[in-house]
Amino acid sequence: MTLLNILLMAPQGGGGIASFLPLILIMVVFYFFMIYPQMKKNKAQKKFREALKEGDLVITIGGVHGKIERLMDTTFIINSEGTRLKLDRTAISMEASTALNAPKKEEKK
Repeated sequence: MTLLNILLMAPQGGGGIASFLPLILIMVVFYFFMIYPQMKKNKAQKKFREALKEGDLVITIGGVHGKIERLMDTTFIINSEGTRLKLDRTAISMEASTALNAPKKEEKK
C-alpha cells in the first residue's frame, strides 16, 4: 500500500481522533506551504517600507521609478523625471537599486 492509502484509511471501529488525522495532516501541510510563506513575505515588505528614507530610489506597484523627496506618516512624495507624485506608502514595490543590481539568470545554450 502507498503512504496515502495508509493515511486515508479509517479505522474499522470506534473512530475517535484517528478518523480526523488525515484532515489535520492536510491542514498542517496547507499552513506550512501556503499561509506561513505569505505571512513571512508580508512581514519583510512591511519592514522594508518602514526603513525607507528620503533620497531612496524606488519603484511603485504601478511601475513608476522615482526618488523619494519627502516622507510623511502614511504617504510620500516622489520625483519622477521632474514630475512630483504623492502616493501611499503601500504603493512602493521595491527599491530601485535592489532591482537594478539583482543577479541575472544565465541563459541555457
